[in-house]
Amino acid sequence: MDMVDPAGVKRFDVFLISLDPTRGSEIKKKTRPCLVVSPDEMNRHIRTVIIAPLTSTLKSYPTRVTTNFQGKQSQIVLDQIRTVDKKRLVKKSGTISESAQNKVLNVLQRMFSQ
Repeated sequence: MDMVDPAGVKRFDVFLISLDPTRGSEIKKKTRPCLVVSPDEMNRHIRTVIIAPLTSTLKSYPTRVTTNFQGKQSQIVLDQIRTVDKKRLVKKSGTISESAQNKVLNVLQRMFSQ
């Protein structure tokens, strides 16, 4: 039984996601908040989502977007995006602000247009 309704997954939602097992330089922590970055068209029709983890460790990298989520300063780690099965989604935590959404799209566009 799935823990999250897969049809209810939308871009810019933050979910608690089980990322184990991790390897090498991947962000460690069994379960962590992650941002859905895949387009809603994909989210509606396939069983996987593209996500970027959130971290409270702030670093000045051009691939990180700083945001305030649930009263805490965090960074969306766009240099660690990955595809996961929706079965890894544990619980929806909320949605990032519109300004953070725009920043994420701008960074992703720069990352993939070079």
